[in-house]
Amino acid sequence: MGRKFKRLSIEEREYIGILLAKGKSLRSIGKELGRHHSSISRELNINAPPVHKGYYLAHKAHERATVRNRESHQRERLKNETTMAFVREKIVEGWSPELIAGRIRGYHHEHKIGYEAIYQYIYAEGRDLIPCLARKHKQRKNRGYTRKHVQSHIPERVPISERPEIVNSRERFGDWEADTVVSRASKSALLVLSERKSRAIMIAKLFRKTASRVRLAAIRRLLKMPKDLRQTLTYDNGSENVEHQAINRELGTQSFFCAPYHSWEKGAVENSIGLIRRHFPKKTNFSKVGYYEVKRVEKKLNNRPRKCLNYATPSEVLSGAIAGGM
Repeated sequence: MGRKFKRLSIEEREYIGILLAKGKSLRSIGKELGRHHSSISRELNINAPPVHKGYYLAHKAHERATVRNRESHQRERLKNETTMAFVREKIVEGWSPELIAGRIRGYHHEHKIGYEAIYQYIYAEGRDLIPCLARKHKQRKNRGYTRKHVQSHIPERVPISERPEIVNSRERFGDWEADTVVSRASKSALLVLSERKSRAIMIAKLFRKTASRVRLAAIRRLLKMPKDLRQTLTYDNGSENVEHQAINRELGTQSFFCAPYHSWEKGAVENSIGLIRRHFPKKTNFSKVGYYEVKRVEKKLNNRPRKCLNYATPSEVLSGAIAGGM
């Protein structure tokens, strides 16, 4: 197997310039650098000024080589005009690149193309189409990137797989799920607590999404509930939940945690957050949202009938449980 080609560095090019000024031959320069003399000759032919051959400036040569290398990796993504027109038309109609590629593969074999090439075309040459994509990301995420939860940073974390079946089946009251609603517009956030059986929610404003503030807000809200209505709390793996043991000591609860990046496992609170987002959409500046506005939304959602409750409201179901001693 031959040696792997290694491009000249800026330091090597500067040394070439110095040795050329001293009148050294290409063979002696190559020997000094540990390069074959043909590499030195090729460097002078390719990266010397286009008009005055033999006049070699290292930094200019390095700029030309860098540009040439970058351009050599760029290629036209959609070479066929018909394919390009079809791609643009369908992207505007709301088709995803995967759908377009599959359609071409199945019905237009002569214009076969992969969805990755379509993404590359959009982000390199057709950026006006980005708003038509589902996610509308201005920049693409690195391909092959995966998130790995190497080791839990949460002390005494109990996985949701060990949560009792009575909690999973919603057979009793007092099992809660917790999550936060955040916004890029401010560091303030909302803590949302959702009772699994009644779907009742509590919303508390957090001036910062920190573990201590989550702990204090959860204790303050749930401590008002009867003891039998404080059984378990299910969290995700965010760092704001590391003080769950202190919450358990105050409330007498048990805590469980979703599998990493499986927030859908706490579906009750996820559904509640979807409803909350109708009132506080993304980019809401929570630092400007007052206490009474938060309480207004909480009350409105708790008095909203739910199909899963046979069109009763969460407040009615939870109040009935408290009045009847559960």
